[in-house]
Amino acid sequence: MTSRNPEWTFARNELAAALADLGFAEELGNQIARHLGSPKAIQRMTAYLLRAKPADVELVVDEMLAIKAEIDAWREKKASEEANAYYNYVLYYGLDDDPDCSPDDDEEAEAEETEEAAEVETSVTFASN
Repeated sequence: MTSRNPEWTFARNELAAALADLGFAEELGNQIARHLGSPKAIQRMTAYLLRAKPADVELVVDEMLAIKAEIDAWREKKASEEANAYYNYVLYYGLDDDPDCSPDDDEEAEAEETEEAAEVETSVTFASN
């Protein structure tokens, strides 16, 4: 969250203003913005403040923690999906001793094999006629 990024600055300022309108310190907004970690999460928090208008600081912090928990769960889910995709790749293709081998290499090899098979099939068809 740097002042050089206008999206971050705008979202942080909106959050601080919304908290100030509710009677909370602007520093609370700066701390919440720092903990949430993205402009989209900050905007989500600001929307909650404008809609719910919580009277207690505990409700504000509780919502911040809920948003942060959902973001962390989403990141964990994406990491798990990536690990599962690699696991399935290993199950399908097996372990390879070549560390430079990647799923993209295998797709290219399969495309080359398909082209070679098509060429052989064409030459066999002409030879039999």
